[in-house]
Amino acid sequence: MRMLVPAAGIANISAAMQVSLISPDPHNRLLLLLLGLLIDAVFGDMPWLFAHVPHPVVVAGRAIAFLDRKLNRSNRSEVRRRDRGVLTVVLLVGAAAAVGAMLHWLCGFGFVGALGEGFLVGVLLAQRSLSEHVAMVGIALDHGGLIAGQRAVRHIVGRDPEQLDRHGVARAAIESLAENFSDGVVAPILWYLLLGLPGLFAYKMANTLDSMIGHRNPRYASFGWAAARLDDALNLIPAPLSGLLLAAAAMFSGAAHAGRACAVMLRDGRKHRSPNAGWPEAAMAGALDLALAGPRVYAEGPVPGAWLGDGNTPHATPFDIRRALQLYSVAGRLLAGLLFGAWAMWQLALPAPDRDDRGFAGGHAAVIMQDSVTTASTAPQRHLR
Repeated sequence: MRMLVPAAGIANISAAMQVSLISPDPHNRLLLLLLGLLIDAVFGDMPWLFAHVPHPVVVAGRAIAFLDRKLNRSNRSEVRRRDRGVLTVVLLVGAAAAVGAMLHWLCGFGFVGALGEGFLVGVLLAQRSLSEHVAMVGIALDHGGLIAGQRAVRHIVGRDPEQLDRHGVARAAIESLAENFSDGVVAPILWYLLLGLPGLFAYKMANTLDSMIGHRNPRYASFGWAAARLDDALNLIPAPLSGLLLAAAAMFSGAAHAGRACAVMLRDGRKHRSPNAGWPEAAMAGALDLALAGPRVYAEGPVPGAWLGDGNTPHATPFDIRRALQLYSVAGRLLAGLLFGAWAMWQLALPAPDRDDRGFAGGHAAVIMQDSVTTASTAPQRHLR
């Protein structure tokens, strides 16, 4: 049996839904993430601003360097250095979360506050700057040769660039693009969705700690132990999600293979020396039919590593960097589309009284919905068997 609702009632319900989308809650995290992604896409690193005031990540780096000098001294035992490393992580991550909570409170008032929070989200995302830095490596290799490529890649990798040949520089850029899609884009978005500004600030501090002191060398093996373990834990979910997004993006990129990306990610994702970096790197390797990761040389010496992917050769080129950037761009747009879709569904799923009470829509929407329900319930109905 099927009940037919009058056309007027359907039209009124549709109008109520449209009002809910036109008059959304400005403090909705999904909406603020979309605003932050837009700000990052338009303004990037904002050198015109952060030439005059320190970037939040720069402030975090200064705090880490200060505690590193004070607490990580070579004359202390490994146990004491590890204890001080744990203390450093607790203090700095806790302080970052507290700053995020204070800023969340300050941004909780009105439309201007929502704009301020969206701006902070945009500042702490690194989608555009990562793309620009990786693109510069390809441009440097094409127009300046190996030396220029080594200088450009130095800004985005921790390994010794002087030990890399032309193919190694290109491969390092692609690997950094894949890994930092998780660290710099997907993970911050996830932790902001879960915990708001406190979660975003805490994650960025933890990630900066790992990049500065989470190294496997004599100086940081003990002091950076807690930082490395925390970063691993915080990226356990974002890393596979990043790999899935890259694999999904391959379906919309003519120069990539989605099925191979998924297969290689599932097969090789756990082979990387990092518990998380392997997922997006393996997806990238499969999508582009490259061999990534493998042995590498850091300042402290050579480090063994398994190859990821089925590529017949690890000889990546600047052309492969451009292919990787195209895949990265599609994955970013896909992520933004998913966030927008989730926000739209959230808005439409809210009942009319909730939209009215919480500011999602005006009272007019509630009146429309109420009138439409009344019309539908009182109008003559036809029952078809």
